[in-house]
Amino acid sequence: MSDVLDQLRRHPDLEAPNLFAVDATDRLVLDEAAPALAGAADGTVVVVGDRYGALTLGAIARHGVTGVRTHQDRLTGERALHANAERLGLGGFTSHGLSPDLVAGARLVLLQLPRSLDALDEVATLVAEHADPAVVVVAGGRVKHMTTAMNDVLGRHLGTVEARLARQKSRVLVASSPRAAQDRPSRRWPERAEHPDLGLVVCAHGGAFAGTGVDIGTRALLAHLGGVEHTTGTAVDLGCGTGVLAVALARLRPGLTVTATDESATAVASAAATVDVNDVADRVRVTRAVGTEGIPDGSVDLVLLNPPFHVGATVHPGVARALFADAARVLRPGGELWAVWNSYLHYRPTLEQVVGPTRQAGRDPKFTVTVSARR
Repeated sequence: MSDVLDQLRRHPDLEAPNLFAVDATDRLVLDEAAPALAGAADGTVVVVGDRYGALTLGAIARHGVTGVRTHQDRLTGERALHANAERLGLGGFTSHGLSPDLVAGARLVLLQLPRSLDALDEVATLVAEHADPAVVVVAGGRVKHMTTAMNDVLGRHLGTVEARLARQKSRVLVASSPRAAQDRPSRRWPERAEHPDLGLVVCAHGGAFAGTGVDIGTRALLAHLGGVEHTTGTAVDLGCGTGVLAVALARLRPGLTVTATDESATAVASAAATVDVNDVADRVRVTRAVGTEGIPDGSVDLVLLNPPFHVGATVHPGVARALFADAARVLRPGGELWAVWNSYLHYRPTLEQVVGPTRQAGRDPKFTVTVSARR
Protein backbone atom coordinates (compact mmCIF):
# COMPACT_ATOMS: atom_id res chain seq x y z
CA MET A 1 0.00 0.00 0.00
CA SER A 2 1.39 3.42 -0.96
CA ASP A 3 2.14 5.99 1.69
CA VAL A 4 -0.58 8.58 2.29
CA LEU A 5 1.89 11.41 1.59
CA ASP A 6 2.34 10.19 -1.98
CA GLN A 7 -1.38 10.61 -2.62
CA LEU A 8 -1.88 14.20 -1.50
CA ARG A 9 -2.85 17.03 -3.84
CA ARG A 10 -2.75 20.82 -3.56
CA HIS A 11 -6.24 21.27 -5.06
CA PRO A 12 -8.06 23.70 -4.83
CA ASP A 13 -4.80 25.66 -4.68
CA LEU A 14 -2.70 26.17 -7.78
CA GLU A 15 -1.27 22.96 -9.19
CA ALA A 16 1.78 22.90 -11.45
CA PRO A 17 4.80 20.62 -12.11
CA ASN A 18 7.01 22.74 -9.85
CA LEU A 19 4.47 23.04 -7.01
CA PHE A 20 4.19 20.18 -4.50
CA ALA A 21 1.72 19.15 -1.81
CA VAL A 22 4.40 17.50 0.37
CA ASP A 23 8.04 18.37 0.99
CA ALA A 24 11.03 16.94 2.84
CA THR A 25 10.15 18.93 5.97
CA ASP A 26 6.75 17.25 6.27
CA ARG A 27 8.42 13.85 6.07
CA LEU A 28 11.15 14.76 8.57
CA VAL A 29 8.71 16.16 11.15
CA LEU A 30 6.60 13.00 10.96
CA ASP A 31 9.64 10.77 11.27
CA GLU A 32 11.08 12.68 14.24
CA ALA A 33 7.69 12.68 15.98
CA ALA A 34 6.92 9.03 15.20
CA PRO A 35 7.67 7.66 18.73
CA ALA A 36 5.36 10.23 20.33
CA LEU A 37 2.67 9.80 17.69
CA ALA A 38 2.62 6.03 18.13
CA GLY A 39 1.33 6.30 21.69
CA ALA A 40 -0.59 9.58 21.50
CA ALA A 41 -3.88 9.68 23.40
CA ASP A 42 -7.04 10.94 21.71
CA GLY A 43 -7.17 14.73 21.43
CA THR A 44 -3.58 15.39 22.52
CA VAL A 45 -1.96 16.05 19.11
CA VAL A 46 -2.03 19.50 17.50
CA VAL A 47 -0.78 20.50 14.04
CA VAL A 48 0.06 24.10 13.14
CA GLY A 49 1.01 25.34 9.67
CA ASP A 50 0.14 22.17 7.75
CA ARG A 51 0.16 23.30 4.13
CA TYR A 52 -2.02 20.68 2.40
CA GLY A 53 -2.58 18.03 5.04
CA ALA A 54 0.67 16.05 5.12
CA LEU A 55 1.25 16.40 8.86
CA THR A 56 -2.38 15.94 9.90
CA LEU A 57 -3.19 13.04 7.60
CA GLY A 58 0.26 11.52 8.01
CA ALA A 59 -0.24 11.35 11.77
CA ILE A 60 -3.68 9.80 11.34
CA ALA A 61 -2.90 7.31 8.56
CA ARG A 62 0.53 6.18 9.78
CA HIS A 63 -0.11 6.07 13.53
CA GLY A 64 -3.87 5.88 14.03
CA VAL A 65 -3.94 9.18 15.91
CA THR A 66 -7.43 10.50 16.68
CA GLY A 67 -8.82 13.87 17.71
CA VAL A 68 -6.12 15.89 15.94
CA ARG A 69 -6.63 19.65 16.13
CA THR A 70 -5.14 21.58 13.24
CA HIS A 71 -4.67 25.21 12.27
CA GLN A 72 -3.84 26.43 8.78
CA ASP A 73 -3.56 30.10 8.00
CA ARG A 74 -4.49 29.87 4.31
CA LEU A 75 -8.05 28.93 3.47
CA THR A 76 -6.93 27.10 0.33
CA GLY A 77 -4.66 24.91 2.46
CA GLU A 78 -7.50 24.19 4.86
CA ARG A 79 -9.74 23.18 1.97
CA ALA A 80 -7.00 21.05 0.45
CA LEU A 81 -6.65 19.17 3.74
CA HIS A 82 -10.37 18.47 3.86
CA ALA A 83 -10.46 17.51 0.17
CA ASN A 84 -7.52 15.13 0.59
CA ALA A 85 -9.12 13.59 3.67
CA GLU A 86 -12.44 13.04 1.89
CA ARG A 87 -10.78 11.57 -1.20
CA LEU A 88 -8.69 9.17 0.89
CA GLY A 89 -11.47 8.29 3.32
CA LEU A 90 -9.66 9.71 6.36
CA GLY A 91 -11.12 11.51 9.37
CA GLY A 92 -10.14 12.12 12.96
CA PHE A 93 -9.29 15.85 12.86
CA THR A 94 -10.92 19.23 13.31
CA SER A 95 -9.88 22.68 12.04
CA HIS A 96 -9.40 25.54 14.51
CA GLY A 97 -8.35 29.17 14.63
CA LEU A 98 -5.08 30.24 16.21
CA SER A 99 -6.58 30.49 19.68
CA PRO A 100 -6.28 28.86 23.12
CA ASP A 101 -8.76 26.08 22.26
CA LEU A 102 -6.37 24.90 19.53
CA VAL A 103 -3.61 23.93 21.96
CA ALA A 104 -5.43 23.48 25.28
CA GLY A 105 -4.05 20.36 26.97
CA ALA A 106 -1.90 19.36 23.98
CA ARG A 107 0.93 16.90 24.60
CA LEU A 108 2.45 17.00 21.09
CA VAL A 109 2.55 19.91 18.62
CA LEU A 110 3.71 19.37 15.04
CA LEU A 111 4.71 22.70 13.51
CA GLN A 112 5.81 23.85 10.09
CA LEU A 113 8.08 26.73 11.06
CA PRO A 114 6.77 30.06 9.74
CA ARG A 115 9.19 32.47 8.09
CA SER A 116 8.09 35.24 10.45
CA LEU A 117 9.61 35.26 13.92
CA ASP A 118 6.54 37.12 15.17
CA ALA A 119 4.31 34.33 13.86
CA LEU A 120 6.48 31.80 15.69
CA ASP A 121 6.31 33.91 18.84
CA GLU A 122 2.49 33.93 18.74
CA VAL A 123 2.35 30.13 18.39
CA ALA A 124 4.94 29.61 21.13
CA THR A 125 3.01 31.97 23.42
CA LEU A 126 -0.17 29.91 23.01
CA VAL A 127 1.66 26.64 23.58
CA ALA A 128 3.42 27.86 26.73
CA GLU A 129 0.21 29.28 28.18
CA HIS A 130 -2.33 26.61 27.30
CA ALA A 131 -0.71 23.26 26.39
CA ASP A 132 -0.03 20.45 28.85
CA PRO A 133 3.12 21.07 30.94
CA ALA A 134 4.59 17.91 29.36
CA VAL A 135 4.06 19.19 25.80
CA VAL A 136 6.69 18.56 23.14
CA VAL A 137 6.90 20.74 20.03
CA VAL A 138 8.42 19.21 16.89
CA ALA A 139 9.02 22.14 14.54
CA GLY A 140 10.49 21.71 11.07
CA GLY A 141 11.65 23.92 8.26
CA ARG A 142 13.91 24.18 5.24
CA VAL A 143 17.48 24.84 6.39
CA LYS A 144 17.87 27.80 4.03
CA HIS A 145 14.95 29.56 5.72
CA MET A 146 15.93 28.74 9.32
CA THR A 147 17.97 30.96 11.64
CA THR A 148 19.21 30.64 15.20
CA ALA A 149 16.73 33.40 16.06
CA MET A 150 14.02 30.73 15.78
CA ASN A 151 15.72 28.78 18.57
CA ASP A 152 15.79 31.98 20.61
CA VAL A 153 12.06 32.65 20.09
CA LEU A 154 11.12 29.12 21.13
CA GLY A 155 13.55 29.34 24.04
CA ARG A 156 11.83 32.43 25.42
CA HIS A 157 8.69 30.33 25.97
CA LEU A 158 9.97 26.76 26.32
CA GLY A 159 12.92 25.91 28.53
CA THR A 160 14.48 23.20 26.36
CA VAL A 161 15.21 23.61 22.63
CA GLU A 162 17.22 21.04 20.71
CA ALA A 163 18.24 21.17 17.04
CA ARG A 164 18.24 17.76 15.36
CA LEU A 165 20.42 16.68 12.45
CA ALA A 166 19.42 17.97 9.03
CA ARG A 167 18.09 15.67 6.31
CA GLN A 168 17.41 16.52 2.66
CA LYS A 169 17.96 20.22 3.42
CA SER A 170 15.38 20.22 6.22
CA ARG A 171 15.88 20.37 9.97
CA VAL A 172 13.74 19.88 13.07
CA LEU A 173 13.80 21.79 16.36
CA VAL A 174 12.37 19.94 19.36
CA ALA A 175 11.17 22.15 22.23
CA SER A 176 9.65 21.29 25.60
CA SER A 177 9.27 22.42 29.23
CA PRO A 178 7.00 25.51 29.05
CA ARG A 179 8.37 28.35 31.14
CA ALA A 180 6.41 29.71 34.07
CA ALA A 181 4.39 32.86 33.36
CA GLN A 182 6.83 35.10 35.23
CA ASP A 183 9.75 33.73 33.20
CA ARG A 184 8.44 34.36 29.71
CA PRO A 185 7.56 37.52 27.73
CA SER A 186 4.23 39.22 28.35
CA ARG A 187 3.79 40.18 24.68
CA ARG A 188 0.15 40.09 23.54
CA TRP A 189 -1.41 39.73 20.12
CA PRO A 190 -2.55 41.56 18.11
CA GLU A 191 0.01 44.32 18.48
CA ARG A 192 -0.83 47.85 17.36
CA ALA A 193 1.02 50.89 16.07
CA GLU A 194 -0.04 54.45 15.29
CA HIS A 195 0.82 56.01 11.93
CA PRO A 196 0.30 59.77 12.38
CA ASP A 197 1.27 60.43 8.74
CA LEU A 198 -1.67 58.30 7.60
CA GLY A 199 -3.99 59.15 10.48
CA LEU A 200 -4.68 55.54 11.40
CA VAL A 201 -3.71 52.71 13.72
CA VAL A 202 -2.62 49.32 12.38
CA CYS A 203 -3.19 46.11 14.32
CA ALA A 204 -1.40 42.88 13.43
CA HIS A 205 -1.14 39.30 14.60
CA GLY A 206 2.25 37.62 14.38
CA GLY A 207 2.04 36.27 10.84
CA ALA A 208 0.55 39.36 9.19
CA PHE A 209 2.49 40.68 6.18
CA ALA A 210 4.38 43.88 7.16
CA GLY A 211 3.17 43.50 10.77
CA THR A 212 1.99 46.79 12.24
CA GLY A 213 3.87 48.68 9.52
CA VAL A 214 2.54 49.77 6.13
CA ASP A 215 4.35 48.19 3.21
CA ILE A 216 5.62 50.42 0.42
CA GLY A 217 3.25 48.96 -2.18
CA THR A 218 0.26 49.86 -0.04
CA ARG A 219 1.72 53.34 0.51
CA ALA A 220 2.07 53.77 -3.26
CA LEU A 221 -1.62 53.00 -3.73
CA LEU A 222 -2.65 55.14 -0.77
CA ALA A 223 -0.92 58.12 -2.37
CA HIS A 224 -3.40 57.97 -5.28
CA LEU A 225 -6.65 57.06 -3.49
CA GLY A 226 -7.73 60.68 -3.65
CA GLY A 227 -8.34 60.10 -7.35
CA VAL A 228 -11.15 57.64 -6.64
CA GLU A 229 -14.32 59.24 -7.99
CA HIS A 230 -16.82 56.90 -6.35
CA THR A 231 -18.44 58.51 -3.31
CA THR A 232 -21.25 56.00 -2.80
CA GLY A 233 -21.81 52.35 -3.61
CA THR A 234 -19.79 49.26 -2.77
CA ALA A 235 -16.07 48.54 -2.71
CA VAL A 236 -13.81 45.56 -2.03
CA ASP A 237 -10.32 45.52 -0.54
CA LEU A 238 -9.18 42.26 -2.17
CA GLY A 239 -6.40 40.50 -0.27
CA CYS A 240 -6.82 43.04 2.51
CA GLY A 241 -3.89 42.09 4.74
CA THR A 242 -4.13 44.15 7.93
CA GLY A 243 -6.95 46.25 6.45
CA VAL A 244 -5.06 49.49 5.82
CA LEU A 245 -6.55 50.16 2.39
CA ALA A 246 -10.09 49.33 3.55
CA VAL A 247 -9.83 51.71 6.49
CA ALA A 248 -8.26 54.50 4.44
CA LEU A 249 -10.94 54.20 1.75
CA ALA A 250 -13.78 54.14 4.31
CA ARG A 251 -12.45 57.34 5.82
CA LEU A 252 -11.82 59.02 2.47
CA ARG A 253 -15.20 58.03 0.99
CA PRO A 254 -17.60 57.55 3.94
CA GLY A 255 -20.49 56.92 1.54
CA LEU A 256 -18.93 53.65 0.37
CA THR A 257 -19.60 50.28 1.97
CA VAL A 258 -16.37 48.27 1.96
CA THR A 259 -15.80 44.51 2.13
CA ALA A 260 -12.26 43.55 3.16
CA THR A 261 -11.46 39.98 2.18
CA ASP A 262 -8.43 37.70 2.55
CA GLU A 263 -7.85 33.95 2.68
CA SER A 264 -5.34 34.30 5.52
CA ALA A 265 -6.84 33.76 8.97
CA THR A 266 -4.07 35.95 10.40
CA ALA A 267 -4.86 38.76 7.95
CA VAL A 268 -8.59 38.61 8.67
CA ALA A 269 -8.08 38.73 12.44
CA SER A 270 -5.62 41.61 12.03
CA ALA A 271 -7.89 43.54 9.65
CA ALA A 272 -10.88 43.11 11.95
CA ALA A 273 -8.85 44.59 14.81
CA THR A 274 -7.62 47.45 12.58
CA VAL A 275 -11.16 48.24 11.46
CA ASP A 276 -12.45 48.29 15.04
CA VAL A 277 -9.68 50.47 16.47
CA ASN A 278 -10.15 53.03 13.66
CA ASP A 279 -13.93 53.24 14.26
CA VAL A 280 -15.05 52.25 10.75
CA ALA A 281 -16.75 48.95 11.61
CA ASP A 282 -20.09 50.44 10.53
CA ARG A 283 -18.79 50.74 6.95
CA VAL A 284 -16.22 47.92 6.64
CA ARG A 285 -16.98 44.20 6.82
CA VAL A 286 -14.04 41.78 7.08
CA THR A 287 -14.40 38.23 5.80
CA ARG A 288 -12.17 35.21 5.19
CA ALA A 289 -12.58 34.03 1.62
CA VAL A 290 -10.62 32.96 -1.43
CA GLY A 291 -10.67 35.91 -3.79
CA THR A 292 -14.11 37.44 -4.14
CA GLU A 293 -16.13 34.29 -3.48
CA GLY A 294 -19.50 35.03 -1.94
CA ILE A 295 -19.78 38.41 -3.67
CA PRO A 296 -22.36 38.43 -6.51
CA ASP A 297 -21.33 39.00 -10.12
CA GLY A 298 -21.42 42.62 -11.27
CA SER A 299 -22.31 44.01 -7.84
CA VAL A 300 -19.27 46.15 -6.95
CA ASP A 301 -18.26 49.67 -7.99
CA LEU A 302 -14.62 49.61 -6.91
CA VAL A 303 -11.92 47.06 -6.09
CA LEU A 304 -8.58 47.87 -4.46
CA LEU A 305 -5.77 45.34 -4.89
CA ASN A 306 -2.15 45.05 -3.80
CA PRO A 307 -1.64 41.50 -5.09
CA PRO A 308 0.90 38.93 -3.91
CA PHE A 309 3.04 37.35 -6.60
CA HIS A 310 4.43 34.34 -4.72
CA VAL A 311 3.13 30.86 -3.98
CA GLY A 312 5.25 30.11 -0.92
CA ALA A 313 8.78 30.84 -2.11
CA THR A 314 7.91 30.44 -5.80
CA VAL A 315 7.15 33.41 -8.07
CA HIS A 316 4.02 32.46 -9.99
CA PRO A 317 2.04 34.80 -12.30
CA GLY A 318 -1.14 32.77 -11.76
CA VAL A 319 -1.69 34.32 -8.34
CA ALA A 320 -2.19 37.90 -9.53
CA ARG A 321 -4.04 36.84 -12.69
CA ALA A 322 -6.57 34.89 -10.61
CA LEU A 323 -7.15 37.96 -8.43
CA PHE A 324 -7.59 40.17 -11.51
CA ALA A 325 -10.22 37.73 -12.78
CA ASP A 326 -11.95 37.73 -9.37
CA ALA A 327 -12.09 41.51 -9.46
CA ALA A 328 -13.45 41.52 -13.02
CA ARG A 329 -16.21 39.10 -12.07
CA VAL A 330 -17.66 41.24 -9.30
CA LEU A 331 -17.23 44.67 -10.92
CA ARG A 332 -20.19 46.33 -12.57
CA PRO A 333 -19.68 47.52 -16.16
CA GLY A 334 -17.67 50.71 -15.77
CA GLY A 335 -16.55 49.75 -12.27
CA GLU A 336 -12.85 50.18 -11.54
CA LEU A 337 -9.99 48.02 -10.31
CA TRP A 338 -7.26 50.07 -8.65
CA ALA A 339 -4.12 47.94 -8.43
CA VAL A 340 -0.51 48.44 -7.39
CA TRP A 341 2.26 46.12 -8.54
CA ASN A 342 6.02 45.84 -8.92
CA SER A 343 6.75 47.56 -12.21
CA TYR A 344 9.02 44.78 -13.51
CA LEU A 345 6.05 42.37 -13.52
CA HIS A 346 4.44 44.24 -16.46
CA TYR A 347 0.87 43.42 -15.48
CA ARG A 348 -0.76 46.06 -17.67
CA PRO A 349 -1.37 43.81 -20.74
CA THR A 350 -2.88 41.17 -18.43
CA LEU A 351 -5.13 43.77 -16.84
CA GLU A 352 -6.24 44.99 -20.26
CA GLN A 353 -7.09 41.43 -21.25
CA VAL A 354 -8.76 40.26 -18.04
CA VAL A 355 -10.50 43.42 -16.81
CA GLY A 356 -10.60 46.12 -19.47
CA PRO A 357 -9.06 49.43 -20.58
CA THR A 358 -6.23 50.29 -18.18
CA ARG A 359 -4.53 53.60 -17.45
CA GLN A 360 -1.53 54.40 -15.33
CA ALA A 361 -2.42 56.49 -12.27
CA GLY A 362 1.09 56.70 -10.90
CA ARG A 363 4.57 55.24 -11.03
CA ASP A 364 7.71 55.44 -8.93
CA PRO A 365 11.04 53.62 -9.32
CA LYS A 366 9.54 50.41 -7.93
CA PHE A 367 5.74 50.42 -8.20
CA THR A 368 3.05 51.13 -10.76
CA VAL A 369 -0.52 52.07 -9.87
CA THR A 370 -3.14 51.33 -12.51
CA VAL A 371 -6.86 51.86 -12.93
CA SER A 372 -8.73 49.29 -15.04
CA ALA A 373 -12.34 49.91 -16.10
CA ARG A 374 -14.62 46.90 -16.43
CA ARG A 375 -15.88 46.48 -19.97
